Amino acid sequence: MARTLLEKRAAPAVRDWREALPDDRLSQLVKEANRALVRALQARLDEHAISPGHWQFLRILWEHDGLTQRELSEQAGVMEPTTFSALKGMELAGYVERRQMPDNRKNVYVFLTARGRALKRKLLPLAEDVNRAAMEGIAPGDVALVRRVLLALLANLARDEAAIPDPPGKP
Repeated sequence: MARTLLEKRAAPAVRDWREALPDDRLSQLVKEANRALVRALQARLDEHAISPGHWQFLRILWEHDGLTQRELSEQAGVMEPTTFSALKGMELAGYVERRQMPDNRKNVYVFLTARGRALKRKLLPLAEDVNRAAMEGIAPGDVALVRRVLLALLANLARDEAAIPDPPGKP
C-alpha cells in the first residue's frame, strides 16, 4: 500500500520532468534524481534513527577508519564545523570516538566503535535496496552507460573548476 502511494506521488513528478524540462537541463535531472535517491534512502535509514549526515560519515569510516576530522570533512565534502557537529551526535549515539594520538596532540582522529562498525551489516543492504529500486527495469548496459557518462561529467567539471582562477584574497 505504501509503495502504491509513493508511486502515485512520483508519477506526476516524472511526467513533469519529461514534459517541462528542456533537453539542456541535465543538471536539473541529476539534481532531481539525487534528491529522489536520498529520499528513498532516508526513508529506510529513519527506521534505524540514522540521519543523512551520520550516514555519509559512517560510509567513509567503514572504508577508512581513523581519519582526522579534517580528512573526514574533505572526504565528505563538508565544512569542518558541520563535521564537528555530526561527530558530536555520533559520539553521543555511541557510533564513534574521537582521540588524539600521543605522537600528535594537534589532530583529532575519529574511530568507529564496535556499535558503529556493526551498523554496516544493517545499513549497507538498505542502500543496495535503493539502488535496486532505482535501476528496476533499466537494462544493465544502460546503467553502465549512465555510470560512464556521470563519471565523465564529474571529471569534466573537476577540470573546469581547476581552471577557474581563485578570486582575489582567497588563499
